[in-house]
Amino acid sequence: MKLGVCYYPEHWPQDQWAQDALDMVDIGISKVRIAEFAWSRIEPRSGEFDWAWLDKAVETLANAGLEITMCTPTATPPKWLIDQYPDIRAWDESGHPRTFGSRRHYCFSSKTYRKESQRISQAIVERYSANPAVTSWQTDNEYGCHNTVRSYSPNARQAFRIWLAHKYKTTDALNTAWGTVFWSQEYTEFDQVDLPNLTVTEPNPAHVLDFYRFSSDQVIAFNREQVDIIRNYSKADITHNVMGHFTRFNHYDLGKDIDITTWDSYPLGFLDQGWWTEAQKQRWMRAGHPDFAAFHHALYRACSGGPRKGRWGVMEQQPGPVNWAPNNPVPRDGMVALWTLEACAMGAEYVSYFRWRQAPFAQEQNHAGLRDHRNITARAEIEAKGLGNFLGALGKQDAAYNKIALIFDYETAWMFNIQPQSAHWNYEALCFDFYTALRRMGLGVDIISPQHDLTGYTVVIIPSLPIIPNDLLERAKAANAHIMFGPRSGSKTSDYHVPQTDPIPGINIIRSESVRASHVFDIEMDEQYYRGHIWRDYIQTDLTDADLTVANLKVEAECDDGTPAFVTSKDYSYLAVVPDMKFLRAVLSYVLDTHDIETTWLAKDVRVERTQTHGFAFNYGSKPVTLRNNFATGKFIQGRRTLPPAGVCVWEL
Repeated sequence: MKLGVCYYPEHWPQDQWAQDALDMVDIGISKVRIAEFAWSRIEPRSGEFDWAWLDKAVETLANAGLEITMCTPTATPPKWLIDQYPDIRAWDESGHPRTFGSRRHYCFSSKTYRKESQRISQAIVERYSANPAVTSWQTDNEYGCHNTVRSYSPNARQAFRIWLAHKYKTTDALNTAWGTVFWSQEYTEFDQVDLPNLTVTEPNPAHVLDFYRFSSDQVIAFNREQVDIIRNYSKADITHNVMGHFTRFNHYDLGKDIDITTWDSYPLGFLDQGWWTEAQKQRWMRAGHPDFAAFHHALYRACSGGPRKGRWGVMEQQPGPVNWAPNNPVPRDGMVALWTLEACAMGAEYVSYFRWRQAPFAQEQNHAGLRDHRNITARAEIEAKGLGNFLGALGKQDAAYNKIALIFDYETAWMFNIQPQSAHWNYEALCFDFYTALRRMGLGVDIISPQHDLTGYTVVIIPSLPIIPNDLLERAKAANAHIMFGPRSGSKTSDYHVPQTDPIPGINIIRSESVRASHVFDIEMDEQYYRGHIWRDYIQTDLTDADLTVANLKVEAECDDGTPAFVTSKDYSYLAVVPDMKFLRAVLSYVLDTHDIETTWLAKDVRVERTQTHGFAFNYGSKPVTLRNNFATGKFIQGRRTLPPAGVCVWEL
């Protein structure tokens, strides 16, 4: 696995560049990303290009032997472009144009901006595609950051109407799909349809879902235009750096158009602003949640090429305190190295640190780098330098072939955002809890979309999936994979209606409820007592013996009122409540034991990953932890069975 860094030569004197490049090489860095925010320096005035500084930067980095990831600079359209074409700006949900002065101030639906983004992309690609030092390309930067996927501009409104006309062909079809007879919302022309903001009360949920789908498609189309330009000139890899905890566009769709999906990993920042409890935030304040990075590694590994052979990497790895979370602590000594090695253990092609040197000015001056703003080595640089020789000796790490898959779906996230039906329902947190429980069991877990091939999986976990693809159960049966459904699965059609037949045979939900955070459902399973909370689906209990035989269903856990909390059959099972961790562990153990998958419950701060050749263990805690004897039975090549805080051990399988 290679190491990289994000570098901004335009921020520093030219006479400093050569030494920076040599210092990068000295600590084991081989890849450098540049130019993603440099449009105003590349084209300071309309049609007037200044390539001299960027040519010099490329030459300097190449002379040091560094590979370059060159970016299209479209995340930051310059002031002259905004002044010339003010309609390129996005509008917020309150109906106000977003102004110049930061970044991502454009609307994906602006035809003018699409044309300008293609123009600047072609100019930079033509300039550098033949340069052998430019070994990869990045499109734009962090699509959707700062709430910019969904624009409510006049351009977006017109593009949405065209998208609807293409999808539905007639307004009669649209009216049927959206159920517009409700509240007299019927349309006779597509040009009558507005965007679903500024309504008096809740807008039509199907209208909103289609707008979310449209907005995601606009991101994909915008990216594809740049990809097509790059491919016309270059055979080098193309990537885009997506973000953590971000669901506003479909990353699986994006991954189909690029060669390698990369993401920006900031474990401490996301922990501090995330949904976790105060106790968890205190416990992992300097480490990040033990499953945060791994969850996203697994997710983005699936995007470009599938979960087993997908190409992925980390484009921005947190090196120290960030500047954007509510609180911004320093990572525990050793954590930067741990995060890096965990990415290696999950098959990353490279990890790139953000950034080389801390900026002494502007919005990110409090964001740490490998070096501080005085050019003094920071702790992260020391840790990165210590990794180079080890990674070289370790060699290429191919992701393991896991038997467990977890389905994570972007449309599901959108639907629950539109009608959560509970102040405490959090789809992403639910998926994360399932993933955490499986990793605490010592298992490797792939994350996949509902459309991915299920071949090779023994158990497929679905925390929740309101729209169940028509062929999902057939595909699972053909793959001999058991599906475990969580609550609210099968509760909607693709048009955001309530289905009139049971999408999961035998699972007839007669009613559902959400409850206050303080309320618990008392549950009994195998003479043990557990708890559920937040949500309960009431599964029909008056099935005849014949019905039960046909569905091959068995009630494994009941709420205290006798209603099923967990039912199983040979091919699938259904969990009717949001479980606490103890109950979740119990139902997962039941399913895994039934399918002969061995588990070992790990210490709270420890996680284990296996490649095809090596095992890795990571200690996210503040105290030493000793692994059990059934782990790490091969030859250690780094560390030992007792892991210090932020410790990593690696052994041969």
